[in-house]
Amino acid sequence: MGADLMAEQGASDEGRSAPPVPAWHAPTDIEGGLYEAKMRGDWAAYFDVLATANLYHAMSRANADARPGWISYTPTYWGTRPGTKFLVFLTDGMLPAPAPDPVFFQDDLGELARNWPQDDEWLAINPGSPCEAYFPATAAHRLVWRRHAERMPYPRRNELRTLWAGGPLHGPVAHGLACGALLCVSNASLWNAMGWHGTGYVRERKRLKEWWEITNREEWLRAEETLLNGRMSSPFWGFVLGIRSVLARDFGGMVEIDHWRQVTSRAIRNRTANKDTAPDGVTMTAPHSDSETEAQVAGAQRLIGRITRYEARFRADGLLAKGRFVHTVEAWDYGRASKMARWGLGARYCDLAEAERAVLRAGRLSRINYRSWEEFSAAYVLGRCLHFDEEEFGDWYGEMLNAHRILTTDPNSPWLNIPFT
Repeated sequence: MGADLMAEQGASDEGRSAPPVPAWHAPTDIEGGLYEAKMRGDWAAYFDVLATANLYHAMSRANADARPGWISYTPTYWGTRPGTKFLVFLTDGMLPAPAPDPVFFQDDLGELARNWPQDDEWLAINPGSPCEAYFPATAAHRLVWRRHAERMPYPRRNELRTLWAGGPLHGPVAHGLACGALLCVSNASLWNAMGWHGTGYVRERKRLKEWWEITNREEWLRAEETLLNGRMSSPFWGFVLGIRSVLARDFGGMVEIDHWRQVTSRAIRNRTANKDTAPDGVTMTAPHSDSETEAQVAGAQRLIGRITRYEARFRADGLLAKGRFVHTVEAWDYGRASKMARWGLGARYCDLAEAERAVLRAGRLSRINYRSWEEFSAAYVLGRCLHFDEEEFGDWYGEMLNAHRILTTDPNSPWLNIPFT
């Protein structure tokens, strides 16, 4: 039954009997895989690719806003079969630039196989493009979809994915987007998609609410500005790291840990109400009692221990060069600012031009404060680990290490094709 159904699904595609067409420059790996399978008439391979893809369906923003968290399908009549209703789904390389309305929600083949709305509605994939195809969606057909979905990896993870058509590959915008590439690789999202739809309007809003407590434009603006100013991460981390940076400049190289500990403790104890600035210029709130002072000293000592152990692991894993150390973790803020600009666009808390300006700022600030992609990466990963990892060296670290290795070795990586400075 499965082979017969696949043949029937293939027969529904009008391009199958058409004359050969010139090779198509597909925007992403997904559309390229769909196109190649279609040109071979290999519909099983087409569905294998489709099972790994994010699929997007347009919906009215008014409907999305009226019932947050709900999605609605809008059937349309397409010219391939007069009188037949289709549900149109686009893969991520075929999405239009984000507009105020309509918005898109994200789905996948396995989910569609389980929850297809109506048996008489057909599935339309990327209509009007060289990789388009149209399929009946009866229960029997959806069983075939489900088998493909069960054997193919979804969602994808730990991959460098590039938008080859419609996304910047060089220049300042591409540089700013590449500052967020560690997260993009970890999530297998398109690193250079400036016109960001991400996980779809509904889920992008949910992401910002759950992880950032952002529920409107004003809150998004504040978060973006805080990130771009390097103030989202702990100022105490900057204070402690700044002392080591000053010592390294003064003594021309690496700083002994004991020396770093002693100077940090002395700096905290010597602060007074009128003199509360660390050697690197980071202003800290002066403690109000001896017990608070000693608690802050103890906290700094623990932090120094954590930083040195992370850096030792970074060197062992090739994330940090021998003899090098992290000067500041503001890269974590700048990288997240690059992503926050796109998350805000996906959630429609900003428009494309505003998101692009924020991405450009993230890139400029990164170039001012760091000298290479490798230095930026180590600083980003340290900030993330100090916040999340608790020295477990688990997924919070492992995902970034994998992403770092891909970005520093893959020939198509923006980090190898876009100069940092």
